[in-house]
Amino acid sequence: MASLDPDLRRRLRSVRLLVFDVDGVLTDGRLILSSSGEESKRFHIRDGLGIVLAQKSGLHVALMSGRASAAVDRRAKELGIRSTLVVSNARDKGRAMKELKLRLDLPTQMVAFVGDDINDLPAFEEAGLAVAVADAAPEVAARAHLVTMARGGEGAAREIVEVLLREQGRWDEAVRNYLQFLREDPDGTHTPTPQ
Repeated sequence: MASLDPDLRRRLRSVRLLVFDVDGVLTDGRLILSSSGEESKRFHIRDGLGIVLAQKSGLHVALMSGRASAAVDRRAKELGIRSTLVVSNARDKGRAMKELKLRLDLPTQMVAFVGDDINDLPAFEEAGLAVAVADAAPEVAARAHLVTMARGGEGAAREIVEVLLREQGRWDEAVRNYLQFLREDPDGTHTPTPQ
């Protein structure tokens, strides 16, 4: 990632809530539907670990999708994301972001939103930091404060978590704490799993 300008660094340091669009950000945007109508999604394991590290560092993490999906609910549970921070059927993501900020009592400058397509633009307007994945629609990339090098579903979420935690001076501690936690919980009894 290129060097960060002072405005972007200020925005990164302010974030306390990181909201991810799902399809096209945490996945590559493809939907797989079985003949019985069941939906499956492919998630990147490094994105999962990044989300766990963000939460263990004290950041709130939310998922927001224009669709309802059992796969998303399951993935959120695996990663330790509270069900109240999984927003499904968000047709108006701007309004959904306002409600989320109100519920968590956070001002706009403390919220980041990561998106990929034009339906995410209203959420950008409600975020102090707007992030687009590398393969986002041109209109989305043009309005983003930051564009990842990784494509959606291919490590973009992990990338933004690492950039954010490094800028906040929390990355090294997050890694140390996570590795220590794994040593103390070798069978995974108490650890949200990114796998």
